[in-house]
Amino acid sequence: MDVQKRNFIIIWISNFLVAGTMTMIMPFLALYIETFGDHSDAYVQRWSGLIFGATFVTALLMSPIWGRIADKYGYKPILLINGFGIATAVLLMGFVQSVETFFLLRLANGIVTGFIPTSLAFISSQTAKEEAGKKLGTLQMGSVTGTLFGPVLGGLLADAFGFQYTFIITSISVVLAALIVLFGVKEKKKSKSKRIAPYSRKLIIYGILHHRLMLNIMIITALIQIGNFSIQPLLSLYVAELTDAKEVAFLAGVTFSAAGVGNLLFARRWGVLGDQIGYEKVLSLLLLLSFLFIVPQAFVTELWQLFICRLLFGIAVGGMIPVTTALIRREAPIDAQGEVMGYNTSFRFLGNIIGPMVGGILGGFLGISSVFLITGVLFLVGFIFLFYARRNTEEDFEHFLMNEKLSKI
Repeated sequence: MDVQKRNFIIIWISNFLVAGTMTMIMPFLALYIETFGDHSDAYVQRWSGLIFGATFVTALLMSPIWGRIADKYGYKPILLINGFGIATAVLLMGFVQSVETFFLLRLANGIVTGFIPTSLAFISSQTAKEEAGKKLGTLQMGSVTGTLFGPVLGGLLADAFGFQYTFIITSISVVLAALIVLFGVKEKKKSKSKRIAPYSRKLIIYGILHHRLMLNIMIITALIQIGNFSIQPLLSLYVAELTDAKEVAFLAGVTFSAAGVGNLLFARRWGVLGDQIGYEKVLSLLLLLSFLFIVPQAFVTELWQLFICRLLFGIAVGGMIPVTTALIRREAPIDAQGEVMGYNTSFRFLGNIIGPMVGGILGGFLGISSVFLITGVLFLVGFIFLFYARRNTEEDFEHFLMNEKLSKI
């Protein structure tokens, strides 16, 4: 089998295992905290939110650092460090006896939560620009599938074996992912240019903030996660308003997963379309569709209507990650792709943090429907910014960095 094809299959499977593991504890997070002592509901809810968000905070800070290290030493070592690091953190979580220790381990888990973004950068670096959308869209299906099945499997394991054994089993699954990378992945080192020194961290940050298209990509990446997660804390309440059924938690889970199903079904197709007609055109279309599909969710009167809207919204949002990643593959210099994608991942984690906070605040003051409306406006603003960036054409990001670098010599 061709080395690149084998690498792709192995990374796809590894992403499935890691993404599933990272979402397995979500269904019983609050229940696990309750086992640490006789605590009030308010105490459990407060710590559940803090522990859930802790991983994203440290991951936001570490993603560019892992990317820069990967650019220098290769992607495979970083995949192994993150894989075994995640497995260790998850294993230790099964033996904690206080919320403070659990919180610290979740922070530590965020430090090594670079497996999936590093795998994206790795596959991107070995993929021709002309088919980056197709490959990255297909790769995303692995992590999305894991994310969809992770909570379900985690809940089943917790009911069958208890919380501690669930952490042990999930840790073993990540070790398995790291081992197949260790023994199966062959990384072909790309020759780097000797004519000029590597790009500095300061130059890359400056470039991202001053290059219209690249800045738009970063902002849109955050918007994707804000759109996905802003409704998460309130979805069960919204579902309860739309149905008299007793299984509200289950129905809320199914409704939330509908977006993931749409994502899974169409991510690859959007990537292929981006390869064919241009990533900016497809990204503009997806931003408009996201606006059109999220706003009606504020006005539904039946649960089935919300389910359909979530499915359509997932179809639109599902294409944004592979398309934005393919854009970075096209624009960023090969010597700095890991770091640029690391900053892109940081914006994604920033959206993970902002989304639930914004949803909770808006829902509390203006009602749940306002969350859909204001998130829709954000997607529309993203479309306008991207439209402006496309009309004001400029040099690509790599040339922009090079010119800035040469001007300082």
